[in-house]
Amino acid sequence: MAVRTDATADQPAILALEDGRVFHGRSFGASGETFGEAVFNTGMTGYQETLTDPSYHRQIVVMTAPHIGNTGVNDDDPESGRIWVAGYVVREPARIPSNWRAQRTLDAELRAQGVVGIAMPATRALTRHLRDRGAMRAAISTVETDPKRLVERVRTSPEMSGADLAGEVSTTEPYQVDPPAGVPSRFRVAAVDLGIKAMTPQRLAERGCTVTVLPAGATADQILGLEPDGVFFSNGPGDPSTADSAVAAVRGVLHARVPLFGICFGNQILGRALELGTYKLRFGHRGVNQPVQDVHTRRVHITSHNHGFAVDAPTDGPFDTPFGRAEVSHVDLNDGVVEGLRLLDRPAFSVQYHPEAAAGPHDAAELFDTFCELMAQREAGAVTPG
Repeated sequence: MAVRTDATADQPAILALEDGRVFHGRSFGASGETFGEAVFNTGMTGYQETLTDPSYHRQIVVMTAPHIGNTGVNDDDPESGRIWVAGYVVREPARIPSNWRAQRTLDAELRAQGVVGIAMPATRALTRHLRDRGAMRAAISTVETDPKRLVERVRTSPEMSGADLAGEVSTTEPYQVDPPAGVPSRFRVAAVDLGIKAMTPQRLAERGCTVTVLPAGATADQILGLEPDGVFFSNGPGDPSTADSAVAAVRGVLHARVPLFGICFGNQILGRALELGTYKLRFGHRGVNQPVQDVHTRRVHITSHNHGFAVDAPTDGPFDTPFGRAEVSHVDLNDGVVEGLRLLDRPAFSVQYHPEAAAGPHDAAELFDTFCELMAQREAGAVTPG
């Protein structure tokens, strides 16, 4: 099936960075202007999942793959009910996307949702600049014609450090995801939505979990009041140093010794609950090709990432926390960043990446099985650490 693209508005567009670097291109998606943190994503596939991942809230995403939009847009792959990126940067948009599942063009979808983008030949130069200088504030505009004035406006826009954003992307009301037909319900899971992707509760439901998704502000009492067999803390946007309510909720769950699993932002929140620090990475990990090694088995998984912050934890062996001993379970082989935590005296663990593989490889899917094993052990009265 081929879907012919609507003509992209042939307007000049400017991308300006807070350090004064300016790039020129043509409008892609909606006209207008937008501000956010400029970051790059190295994935060659999965652009629709990227656009709809709430973890990208208030970020201008630069795609390093040269052609974007080849497979169009459909109603099956979104990870949430809307596009969350603040702006979108591509080298060359697809002229005629072709895929049997395509229902609309990417350009039309961006315009329909008011997402400002830019198509420009210098995405490689921009990516190298962000890699060398770090992620930084930026703007895309089709209405501001003076680059210097746009740079000045970028410098007055909000920074990502100190941004408390989970509440802006979370559900406002609880909802339930049931196991698919023919799969019996084995466990009750309370999932705290800090920016959850749709595929995550689906992965749990496929394993026989009835998942109740709760707003980001859910307290430990509200979570434990559901009498869950396990608690999940999701990915999400923003600076983990601001998420005090989520940290308090994690501590309450740890005190109750209910099995806990966190991913991405949830990993950082667990780290804070253990009184570890967090810090901002220079340019972060965003893509579907990050090699992560399990410290114990030495196995290497290729994993999907989307994070600009990380946990500061000792990697030379177990360390003490208010909840007993813990250890770093996974590390990134590219830069040594902590990619997972495991408690040795509580049934709790977390990883910094996205095991639901939307988009991305399925190497880490077994982590959902590990979570289910912890819940089964608790049910049998023989809980061991995660």
